[in-house]
Amino acid sequence: MRVWQRVNESGSVSQRIVTQIEHLLDSGELKPGDRLPTERDLAQLVGASRPSVREAVRILQAQGRLDVKHGLGVFVTEPPQAPDLGAALNHPELDIDELFSMREVLEVPAASWAAERITEAEVESLRGILDDLDAAFDADPADFQQLARLDAAFHLTIADIADNRFLRQTSHVLHDILISGMKTTLLIPGRREKSRAQHERILDALAGNDPAAAGRAARSHIRSAHRAALARLAAEDKDKRRTTT
Repeated sequence: MRVWQRVNESGSVSQRIVTQIEHLLDSGELKPGDRLPTERDLAQLVGASRPSVREAVRILQAQGRLDVKHGLGVFVTEPPQAPDLGAALNHPELDIDELFSMREVLEVPAASWAAERITEAEVESLRGILDDLDAAFDADPADFQQLARLDAAFHLTIADIADNRFLRQTSHVLHDILISGMKTTLLIPGRREKSRAQHERILDALAGNDPAAAGRAARSHIRSAHRAALARLAAEDKDKRRTTT
């Protein structure tokens, strides 16, 4: 019998729920095709609020580990069928320019395709992720990994809505590399406001079922994030040189 543990309410409750579900997935207690308890039941089992459970599910859905089927429930997904893809994209010679170029190749058409088929429920789900991102940013102290996961969740949810399995899988691997390989750029002064405005433009285009506008907004956002990432790396390199002299 599966035993759910009540989470500690200090820190990021949603992340504690994510960690618990990840443990159940990795241990095999939750298997592909298994359905999770309802949001209400799971909240009671772990002693957390329903919004915290909802955020945890969003994060794991964006990572490709859970599948939310509206009206049916939340299910464990099948494991990826192309494990070599991650190794190929995580090659040490790939640099930040290549990674962001690949993001543009994948996410611009993903936004356009998603705009053609997005539902009102999916628009609200994306809006909820942006609200969660704002709340995570305001936390003291800020959780870098949580910020990065939620930012990735927004983009990966769009890839899921685009409904192309290869694009979805490749996007998940790419964002995993970006999350593990560098700090979030959202704490750069002024970046949060720019990123939020850019996310809103993407969401507005999706909600308006405007593929061309969604693609343009996605491209503009990725290029802006690329510039911010390069600026952060340059600043870190400068700090390293200063400490070694």
